[in-house]
Amino acid sequence: MTIEQLYNLFLEAGSVTIDSRSFQPKALFFALKGERFDGNQFALQALQQGCSYAVVDDAEIAQKDDRCILVEDVWQTLVELARYHRRQLAIPLLAITGTNGKTTSKELIATVLRQRYKVGATEGNLNNHIGVPLTLLRLQKEHEIAVVEMGASHIGDIQDLADIAEPNFALITNIGRAHLEGFGSYEGVVQAKGELYDYIHSHGGQIFLHTDDEILVKLAEGLPSLTYGLEATDGVKATLLPRSEDYCLAFQLSHNETLYDVYTHLVGDYNLPNALSAVAVGLFFEVPIEDIVVALESYTPTNNRSQFIPSTPLDNELIVDAYNANPTSMRIAVDNFVQLSSARPKAIVLGDMYELGAEAVQEHRALVEYLSALTTIDTIYLVGAEFYSLRTELHPPHIHYFPSREALVVELQQQPFRGQLILLKASNSMRFSSLVELC
Repeated sequence: MTIEQLYNLFLEAGSVTIDSRSFQPKALFFALKGERFDGNQFALQALQQGCSYAVVDDAEIAQKDDRCILVEDVWQTLVELARYHRRQLAIPLLAITGTNGKTTSKELIATVLRQRYKVGATEGNLNNHIGVPLTLLRLQKEHEIAVVEMGASHIGDIQDLADIAEPNFALITNIGRAHLEGFGSYEGVVQAKGELYDYIHSHGGQIFLHTDDEILVKLAEGLPSLTYGLEATDGVKATLLPRSEDYCLAFQLSHNETLYDVYTHLVGDYNLPNALSAVAVGLFFEVPIEDIVVALESYTPTNNRSQFIPSTPLDNELIVDAYNANPTSMRIAVDNFVQLSSARPKAIVLGDMYELGAEAVQEHRALVEYLSALTTIDTIYLVGAEFYSLRTELHPPHIHYFPSREALVVELQQQPFRGQLILLKASNSMRFSSLVELC
């Protein structure tokens, strides 16, 4: 079957699915393989439950139902279909990558663009070699702009995703120390994230450049760019305003010699570049500045990203940033928390940082050494095996170690926080969201 023929079946079906348990009626089922499963084994079940066709790469399975479409490689076929669909739509596509702030920037940018356009955007953080093709296949004819998030854990990942999505606009939020196990070193992270700029350089297009980041500025040399930042000499620039009572980001935006005060629901001044990226993209696509301000002020973060919970049953105030954690984002979050003015005692609860490879011990030790010197924080709880291994080496009186989240739960049940300002920061896999109800 040719890609054109498969595409016609896709148009008739209206959607694709990789999950035989959840899909829209008549969807095309793609029998992807994973480390622990083989989608071919669920193809017949998907057909029985209402899928119109199943794309498989197991000849034995294909013989059992005429609605099975046998291909050499299911994932590669999914990629080819996604790329073909993207080319048929021929709409502007902005690709976003970076160590921190990808999803927040994507959500802010999509919110701003929706003030004027029909926007198709990555749902959640479906940003890998499966999520990006699925995102492209969810784009509809009515969409006028696409915003696609791209994640990476190895060199070459971003290049592969760019080859699939074929972006003509690109934005890198920042480059920090994350996924060192896969990238090998910080230099590997720089190389991998820079692949998005490399794609634009080879294929043409526009980048949105955060000029306060020297590494990004260097990577962007020679590329057409629209700039944003505190130090931007042209493009979009802003200055921070005093924080509101809910500790959220506020800034003054300068545009065409007019100043606009913007009050967001995002906790942390470190979100300023994310907000300014949305301003830069919005202005480029001719969204009125007044509508951009409205969009930024209306956006409310979800999914435990830069969220503020003003009151709990135990009279605590919570800052919850419990979706992603790496050495860079940890330091930024703690630095911001230290600077917050509050009459309440302050407590920090941090979880292990993952995928650091040979750098894991060094990175956790460096963070604990930094935390040990903090004099304005009353209590610090460090959770997970990596932190726990340092308990005899670094043990100032305000730092307490817990081998697991479960051990911390026991502590909070016996001696809960009361009347404090608390920062919860960890990767999603630490399941810190379940701690909110105990604080």
